[in-house]
Amino acid sequence: MVELIILISFMAGLLAFFIPKVYGRQLLVVIGVIHLFLSISLWVKRPEAIFKAYFAVTAEGMLSLIVISLLFFLISIYSVSYLEKAEIQSERIFIGSMLIFLSTMTMVTLSDHIIVMWIAIEATTLASAPLIYTYRTAEALEATWKYVVVCSVGIAMALLGSVLLRVAMDAGHIDAPASFSGMTAVAKSMDPRWLKAGFVFILVGYGTKMGLAPMHTWMPDAYSEAPSPASALLSGVLINCAYLGIFKTNQIMHAAGLGDFSGKILMIFGLISILAAATFILKQTEYKRLLAYSSIENMGIVAFGTGIGGIGAYGAMICLIHHSLIKSSLFLTSGNIMQGYGCKIIENIGELVSRMPRTFVAFFGGFIAITGFPPFGMFIGEMLIIIGAFRTGHQLEAVIFMISICVIFAGLANQIMKISFAETKTKHRIHVPKNMLWPQYVLLLTSVVLSFWMPETLYETIVVAVNSIGGGF
Repeated sequence: MVELIILISFMAGLLAFFIPKVYGRQLLVVIGVIHLFLSISLWVKRPEAIFKAYFAVTAEGMLSLIVISLLFFLISIYSVSYLEKAEIQSERIFIGSMLIFLSTMTMVTLSDHIIVMWIAIEATTLASAPLIYTYRTAEALEATWKYVVVCSVGIAMALLGSVLLRVAMDAGHIDAPASFSGMTAVAKSMDPRWLKAGFVFILVGYGTKMGLAPMHTWMPDAYSEAPSPASALLSGVLINCAYLGIFKTNQIMHAAGLGDFSGKILMIFGLISILAAATFILKQTEYKRLLAYSSIENMGIVAFGTGIGGIGAYGAMICLIHHSLIKSSLFLTSGNIMQGYGCKIIENIGELVSRMPRTFVAFFGGFIAITGFPPFGMFIGEMLIIIGAFRTGHQLEAVIFMISICVIFAGLANQIMKISFAETKTKHRIHVPKNMLWPQYVLLLTSVVLSFWMPETLYETIVVAVNSIGGGF
């Protein structure tokens, strides 16, 4: 079943390139349902893979997989109505790429071998690049090339980091599988110098895909030019996959007794990302680019919390889950705004509250949730990270963290208020199909429910993942 969930979506993606687009839309939803069912089955049964040397069901992998599956299911439903209204030149390429993209992301979550993980993350780049170029404009072409080139350079560095991890094993005269689980088991015997070098390269490499500053340059362009369903997947799911590669490598570092080294570097990159977002978010003129810089901030928060460890790492996991749910909702909602107003420029949009009232509720609710208002999950996660920073003696870093997220809130609030309430010449309401509304509401509602009540199995899975990088909360 472990390998089957990868193959089904991949084969469906190949099929979508050749069937009529009407059937392609139906196939998108059907695979969404099947993938969600198989993901829940994996969550419950936790079976072993057929190819144990390459794939494994882990706590951190299952957290990512279940989020991917839920998001893709809801995005697929949204996409059916979106594709009926949007002008897309080659819909079959879009649908096929979406399904293959799902397959590659699933492969990332289930990968245990370091090179299989690298191949899977590289494959996500190749699968998602056509999605960014969907509208075939000059801006889309530029964004696609920037995405491919920057991420490929990053992935090359991650490959070098993966090789260095293997060198660390050879330097320690260790005969063990080149898998994350195998390396974690023998980490204390690995050469610490090569381990440190490998971690740095992997962090920079996968951090490029995750959107950590200063390797984030592809993200605003790609999110802005991609169709909203693709933007939702890129922001809500893809960057989680890149984080998974960093997280698994961090597990090896902690097992080797080098958690302080990896933690400090993660905290530095996390703070740089948050500060970069705070700087650039104040002068954004397009709402999708605004959301992109918000994702850069959120990935910085996750990296910062992971670096702190303990209760901070638990808070980072909470932020990661809620960011996926909320940001995907916001990008889907931005698709409604784009189709309603025909424009991405904030100054040309206004009175969302009266022109698109149901879209406004999802958009404004998403803004409140993503900026960390209580009692939403982002607030809980950020508070845990701040508590963890003070507990571990990082008071200065905690102060910088708090000031930065306040600046980002002010920048976001200023632009969201313009979109929602600023005067506009056109006063008529804009109709939005129900299938382009209720997926956002489900995502936001899921985030709200998880803010007040977390299933025991989800809590235990997060604890297992956090304990693998120090725990102690």
